[in-house]
Amino acid sequence: MAEILGVGAAMRRALALLEGGDVVAIPTETVYGLAGDATNGVAVARIFEAKGRPRFNPLIAHVADLAMAARIAEFDPLSAKLAEAFWPGPITLVLPQRPGNGIHPLVTAGLDTIALRIPRGFGGELIASLGRPLAAPSANSSGRISATTAEAVADDLGDRIKLVVDGGATPVGLESTIVKIEDGKLRLLRPGGIAAEEIEAVAGAKLLRGAAGIEAPGMLASHYAPGASVRLNAEEVAGGEALLAFGRDRVEGWENALAFRNLSETGDLREAAANLFAYMQDLDRSGAATIAVEPIPFEGLGEAINDRLVRAAAPRDKIA
Repeated sequence: MAEILGVGAAMRRALALLEGGDVVAIPTETVYGLAGDATNGVAVARIFEAKGRPRFNPLIAHVADLAMAARIAEFDPLSAKLAEAFWPGPITLVLPQRPGNGIHPLVTAGLDTIALRIPRGFGGELIASLGRPLAAPSANSSGRISATTAEAVADDLGDRIKLVVDGGATPVGLESTIVKIEDGKLRLLRPGGIAAEEIEAVAGAKLLRGAAGIEAPGMLASHYAPGASVRLNAEEVAGGEALLAFGRDRVEGWENALAFRNLSETGDLREAAANLFAYMQDLDRSGAATIAVEPIPFEGLGEAINDRLVRAAAPRDKIA
């Protein structure tokens, strides 16, 4: 089983594993990531192997600062503006790659663009100490619920990796927002930890929706899925179902739910985002065959929460 070390004691061990081409589960402000040296093909292959992730699904390259990012990708003025405003933080920018940037082709799945992010906290410090970018998708089996605690990582991947760095529960609780900048236009590829409205306020432009195929991580039709099936916008709870609630008002039959969690009693979408994956895991462990989900507003972080729930509810034969 994986060794679990707190952030204060983990740096030397994590660096040794990464230098040796191995992978390490690390905390970020969004969710836990499964990190490997993005310039090392063996390390990147180990990420895909540990997760059981399809290799056509690209990875985010995490960098320490803007200087490292600029060596890897080309920044137009709008990209630079967003980076200055939101990095380090939960936004990923999809940008044209610089030739000879050293990133292994497995990271980008053959695309001529690359997804970049600067994480806060231990992740950023680790990258700076390593001196190279880290590819780091969420630290969970491919298609399943993302991990927001070290214990959740160990329960899922503990027999496949050597080290989990414990930084406590992740504060944002959702993966990063992914934005692609192309010809001066912004396209939202994945809603996430920064609301679209915040990005639009900085950019002075509206975010377009929709993508042509898989242009970034987190775009598979079925993803973030528990073992139980997921039923959205429930108006009642059927016998034997668990209930994922939101706000103060309950749906019919809620008191008969096999298990119950409320993302936010007060209807706070930021609190709901932080609780989403952990509460889905709790309900999944209840033994219920189905998790019924009360309606959640789409504004602000509600867009990202609903995105994750729709993918969790998608037919499982769409998991590649």
